[in-house]
Amino acid sequence: MVYPIMKTIVHKGYEIEKYFKYASFDRSLLQNTEARITEEELERLMIAAANYTQDNHFGVHQGQIIELADMGILGYVMLHSKTIVDALTAYQRYNVILCNVFNLDWEVEGDDVLIRFFLQHPVQTSRHVVEEMASSLYHKINKLSNQHIPLHEIRFTHGAPADTWPYMAVFGKVPRFGGKDNVLRMSKEVLKYPILYSDARLLGVFENMARETKDELTQASTFSDRVVQWMKECVPSFFPTLQQTAEYFKISTRTLQHKLKAEQTSYNELSVKVRKELAMIYLQKREYSIGDIAYLLYFSEPSAFQSAFKKWTGLSPGQYRTKARNRIVP
Repeated sequence: MVYPIMKTIVHKGYEIEKYFKYASFDRSLLQNTEARITEEELERLMIAAANYTQDNHFGVHQGQIIELADMGILGYVMLHSKTIVDALTAYQRYNVILCNVFNLDWEVEGDDVLIRFFLQHPVQTSRHVVEEMASSLYHKINKLSNQHIPLHEIRFTHGAPADTWPYMAVFGKVPRFGGKDNVLRMSKEVLKYPILYSDARLLGVFENMARETKDELTQASTFSDRVVQWMKECVPSFFPTLQQTAEYFKISTRTLQHKLKAEQTSYNELSVKVRKELAMIYLQKREYSIGDIAYLLYFSEPSAFQSAFKKWTGLSPGQYRTKARNRIVP
């Protein structure tokens, strides 16, 4: 979700490094393709981008230059779907791959279809995020069908900005603001429009990839899984304390402990789990000595690591390593 913001900033003629500095964003996060940012962080980055470029309609303009390829696997599934309704269904099904902030649904009403886009969680968010989705979705429907599709109506739940003219250039009409939902209304015939680039063979390939990716994300969706992932990402730079973990998730230590307790675990149990899993991985690598592993996992000394590992597995680190090399340890 950060790359579209970067693309828009560069498209406007600004330097991306200066924006990162302005927004206090750690670019090293982009080196990890599995990294995820919170919806609060996405909102903060969008607002910072609007302020940095002095574009009060940053979200609307961003939606117009984001292409399907920028959406990764999801974009390719949509690109090779058979019809517009199939592409919308793919977006609805696999959107979590990109972002769990919002999604969409639709319903036919008379001769029209109402495509609603909504927040996954009932929280207030920047209008730039909502308007980017509306603009992007409308742009993609036009692109996929290779047609100019007139909008009959567009509605937003947020209030109107001072200048509404930029919406005319993008949507062909000024939205209605302050409504109960976010809606794009157009002819229901649009749902049947064939997609210009559809390829059934490639659709099968990309949909399998999308399904696997979604399954992996869904399986790691609990809060405790996110904490475990965070701990693993910290090693070997440091092993996070309870306080550091709470600060990372922007909650108090008490709240963190309550959330973990609700999932029938605790910070200490997760710490042991992470150390145990990493120890087993390191012990199967010849280049690490027992002392190295104790150091990497932040034990006070090798003997402390050896005692802990034997308590976890019933084997000393040396015994585990020997059995692992002989492929006896599962």
